[in-house]
Amino acid sequence: MRKIINQPNDFVDEMIDGILLAHPDKLKTPGDDKRVLVRADAPTGKVGIVTGGGSGHLPLFKGYVGKGLCSGVAVGNVFSSPSAQQCFEAAKAVDGGAGVLFLYGNYGGDVFNFDLAIDLAELEGIETRTALGRDDVASQPNERKLDRRGVAGIFFAFKGAGAAAERGDGLEAVAAVAEDIIEHTATMGIGLSPTILPTTGKASFDLPEGEMEIGIGIHGETGIHRGPLETADQIVERLMAPLVADLVLVRGDRIAVLVNGMGATPLEELYVMYRHVHQQAALIGVTIEKSYIGEYATSLEMAGASLSILKLNDERLELLKAPADSPFFVEV
Repeated sequence: MRKIINQPNDFVDEMIDGILLAHPDKLKTPGDDKRVLVRADAPTGKVGIVTGGGSGHLPLFKGYVGKGLCSGVAVGNVFSSPSAQQCFEAAKAVDGGAGVLFLYGNYGGDVFNFDLAIDLAELEGIETRTALGRDDVASQPNERKLDRRGVAGIFFAFKGAGAAAERGDGLEAVAAVAEDIIEHTATMGIGLSPTILPTTGKASFDLPEGEMEIGIGIHGETGIHRGPLETADQIVERLMAPLVADLVLVRGDRIAVLVNGMGATPLEELYVMYRHVHQQAALIGVTIEKSYIGEYATSLEMAGASLSILKLNDERLELLKAPADSPFFVEV
């Protein structure tokens, strides 16, 4: 195992130390637990948005705490949920009197602990709502979309809900924005090599040399197709076809596109992919209004990428264009 780490069990805390030292103007810890981070400039009187989940996915989740995005985050160990107490402490720290939206990925451990945090928040008189990212079309068919995993497409929900909260929308409205964006987002990923977990030194899944897996999850969850590595254009078509079908995209529709690197894929390759995404969109008469290319939700050093599409209307596009500022994402 080749990793730039010290003691494996210190990996997450030392990573958080580095983030706090690098961005003291944007992030802070409200108490003694460094696994709870909040905006350094969190306003009062506006809806707070708390996200959270396991480490290993940077910039998800910690990277999206900032103006026009999330207000706080609870940080777990690698691929592990934060505790209920950490989720609650994040909510308490960002509550400015307008309530708190819990916005995170649809994974069992996260759901369990955030639900417990809701109970703790109620005892403190903090009003909460929950929106679950569930954009991974490979994890469940459309008729069971409420059970889908949350992957890179949750970025769109962070962006939209964060913009709504920043402009002063109430809790119900901010939650509705998040749900609307989640409902119109779909993602499919491809894995080319596994993640090596720092604490065990073992691969998260087994993939023979020269093969790819379409539909793989960000923790190495099984995909829907495994076979020989194909060309970039063929891969894009495999990823894009189910997204177009799931969102029922037709000529004249407008979309936002996220081509996301999983941790070990060069940016150049992501732009090769985007080139064909753009070509395929033009072929079916769909206009790309916003595009994002880079690492937005990783899986440590997994090689591979994911493609997320958000079906747009005027409101969703306006929210995506709103200003945002965090350690890992800035839009002016």
